[in-house]
Amino acid sequence: MDRQADAQLFFSEGDCVAPLGLIPLDGAQELGDKINEHLVRWAKETGRNQDNFIVESECPRFSSGDGKGLIKSTIRGDDLYFIVDVGNYSCTYNMFGKQNCMSPDDHFQDLKRLIQAASGKAHRINVIMPILYGGRQHRRSYRESLDCAVMLQELEAMGVSNVVTFDAHDPRVQNAVPLMGFDNVMPTYQVLKALFRNVPDISLTRDHFMIVSPDEGAMNRNMYYASVLGVDLGMFYKRRDYSRIVNGRNPIVAHEYLGSSVEGKDVFIADDIISSGESMLDIAYALKKQNAGRIFAYATYAIFTNGLDAFDKAYKEGMISGVLGSNLTYRSPELREREWFFEVDVSKYIAYFIAALNHDISVSTIIDPHQKIEQLLKKRGQR
Repeated sequence: MDRQADAQLFFSEGDCVAPLGLIPLDGAQELGDKINEHLVRWAKETGRNQDNFIVESECPRFSSGDGKGLIKSTIRGDDLYFIVDVGNYSCTYNMFGKQNCMSPDDHFQDLKRLIQAASGKAHRINVIMPILYGGRQHRRSYRESLDCAVMLQELEAMGVSNVVTFDAHDPRVQNAVPLMGFDNVMPTYQVLKALFRNVPDISLTRDHFMIVSPDEGAMNRNMYYASVLGVDLGMFYKRRDYSRIVNGRNPIVAHEYLGSSVEGKDVFIADDIISSGESMLDIAYALKKQNAGRIFAYATYAIFTNGLDAFDKAYKEGMISGVLGSNLTYRSPELREREWFFEVDVSKYIAYFIAALNHDISVSTIIDPHQKIEQLLKKRGQR
């Protein structure tokens, strides 16, 4: 979309579902501010005198750890968009004189507090939750909880109309709430833009570039990249030891590669999350043994729970040439300073989505950015 098309998402005041209000929770303030900047600019380009869409809110806590939600201005009749990052562990609060880091449970509880604070006075309630609460506990193998499904049902019971998430670990969790709006968005176009911006000499042609899926679970997202780029696709099969559970999962015994030769080609590996990063590094080392060229890894949520040392070492040894990660969840200052980390800004994409929902416009062109990717490739001389 060009600037004129951006602005046209804001028609006249009467074309809105209702006046728009953004409520970024603690931990999502940076992302909320960026989204707000886009919306304010588009509003002014259509002649609307709107300086801010953010509704001031707070979730203070008592010294005992109890909390409450507080919305500090009227929201009666508004179309509210709550923005929450349940993965932001940098947020803290005091409890009995000790400082606690907020867990995903704390963030989700604060979201429910602020929805309660709206007291049913809003015209409509929407939740932008890029990384789904409980998203990694998406299915039942034994006598286990189904955290993500129950979370969605709770939000539906509280009157939430739409949930927008990005690159869900398993989008089938939406089956828990078939009557509630649920959009799972993939920031493919934004990732390719970031790749071109940070690696200007890259050639995304069939002879020089290849997509490799890290496992069978990530095949769909990697198939999309391979399809729109017109390049080969390979994959790794994870052999696991199902007789043991280590850190909540069955340990990986080996990574077996399936696909055509990667020799001399730059390789792009896409996944939804880099947690410890062990699997991604194992795959990078395995590809280098097959004489692959540069290796670029992408994860929508690059959280690096085991720190950055292993990736620093891999980058220094030339095993990986870059890691792309979105700004949809918290990135530590240390990560953002790394030479090998390339940030993917998705704030404008979310602003598109919010503006479209607020005006009851079809979001199909936003969800499927195939045409925009084709234009990007032509602009870069890759077609």
